[in-house]
Amino acid sequence: MNLDDLELFKQIDRQNMRAQIDGLPDQLQSAWELAQTLLLPKFDDIQNIILSAMGDSGSAAELTVASVFSSLSLPVSVHRGYGLPAYATKKTLVVCLSHSGNSEEVLDAFETAQKNGCQLMVISTGGELTQRAQANNIPVWNFTYTGMDTTAIAYPYALTLALFARLGLIPDPSADVAEAVAMMKRSQQHIVPEVIAAKNPAKRYAGQLVGRWVTFVGTEQLAPVAYRWKTQINQLAKAGANFEIIPEATHNTLIATINPNPTLNAHTMTLFMKAPSDHPRNKLRSDLMRQAFMLEALNTDVIEARGESIIAHLWTLIIFGDYMAYYLAMAYGVDPSEEDAFVNFKQSLF
Repeated sequence: MNLDDLELFKQIDRQNMRAQIDGLPDQLQSAWELAQTLLLPKFDDIQNIILSAMGDSGSAAELTVASVFSSLSLPVSVHRGYGLPAYATKKTLVVCLSHSGNSEEVLDAFETAQKNGCQLMVISTGGELTQRAQANNIPVWNFTYTGMDTTAIAYPYALTLALFARLGLIPDPSADVAEAVAMMKRSQQHIVPEVIAAKNPAKRYAGQLVGRWVTFVGTEQLAPVAYRWKTQINQLAKAGANFEIIPEATHNTLIATINPNPTLNAHTMTLFMKAPSDHPRNKLRSDLMRQAFMLEALNTDVIEARGESIIAHLWTLIIFGDYMAYYLAMAYGVDPSEEDAFVNFKQSLF
């Protein structure tokens, strides 16, 4: 596959996923501006927060937690599944995030939160979740986005981040959001489809992934990005991938190099992601783990985040991974917007 053949891209990418990825920086900016205009709910004596979400909304929630890890004084957890943990009571704020508003797991968590007397809020484009919230006078922050769920990640992220800031739970991150938007646009100058593969790192990495099982390795604060890259390879390229987190991976995954399988190893690729904000010990662990992999002839490479703030680090990696997954889809000749497998699975549940 010629990753510089833009006319072939148009034939494969029938729903123009490329435009949605191109628009990610502006989406983040628009979502942040929208969040400043929405009516701020009143909550009483919040002692912990649960973000109930699935899929890409769940990834947005985890990105938010990673962004505020060092500044948020309240415990915050992301709940991906049905129901809620037993500690969710009247002093728990449950924020239900669902792009469509119809994720059954989030709807179930919503009902559990009501039964437990939790304080509640909804972030969504509409659907059943918004209807139930409005019927019960529960505050809703609605947003509009007409593209695929997988590229709508900036809205639930920015709205949740803004909610924390406007409630006074974190310092105002406006400057960091602005930096992230600027750095994403700067990164795009090197990774958009018009840049030829010889000068386009996202295309080059995608080329290395063809026919290989890829593992993404990130430090603990980059865990949501590693997971996002894994799911984008799954959803856009319809290919297999997994992710590992440092320091945990150095306690177990690293040891798997003792019994290498040359046949299998030739069909793998491990990409390590790094950011200036990584803990110094995690930087060392990442370097040593990569060295161990290379000594066993495992294919590896490194991708660096850009910018000064954690938010910029997260989002420059997010947009790089989206383009990389998109180019891998083009290399395989599959429509990155096609969701037949997921739709068929949902239908089989009923």
